[in-house]
Amino acid sequence: MKTLLHICCAPCANQCIDVLRGDGFEVTGLWYNPNIHPFTEYRARRNCLREYAASIDLPVIERNDYGLRPFVRAVAEDIEHRCVKCYEMRLFEAARQAKEGGFDSFTSSLFISPYQQHELMREVAERAAAEYGVEFLYRDFRPWFRAGQERARELGFYMQKYCGCVFSEEERYLKKSKIIP
Repeated sequence: MKTLLHICCAPCANQCIDVLRGDGFEVTGLWYNPNIHPFTEYRARRNCLREYAASIDLPVIERNDYGLRPFVRAVAEDIEHRCVKCYEMRLFEAARQAKEGGFDSFTSSLFISPYQQHELMREVAERAAAEYGVEFLYRDFRPWFRAGQERARELGFYMQKYCGCVFSEEERYLKKSKIIP
């Protein structure tokens, strides 16, 4: 069974890859994250994934769209509820790539994060699967989150400090400084 794993970053992906391979899946990664900003952050996460993928013989499809303007246009009307748009951008692309690439299914390393809106992501992924006629391989990877973070530190991965979009970075700074907008 061939599955396409959308990958947000190597620290989140390492355990997902191990779990899927352990379950007998032939895994290919997909790098598509037009939400990640600024470009230096985008590049750091992408390059870390490239190095890790090479070290574990993981094929990766790269859709290198640094999408600042399209992402901001998509979420500008409702920044508070931007996550659904972000999930749609990435999971619909994963479903499309899976269908076009002849994969049996797709999933995402986003499902390892306890900080993501898990049920919303699942609903979006199921819609994407229905639209493209490809199976969404649901896995709740959250039980492996801490192990994945520990392994990422051991391997010297670049470890990001926020989800990825410029608005999540802003929230991180506002929380640190306790500034209320």
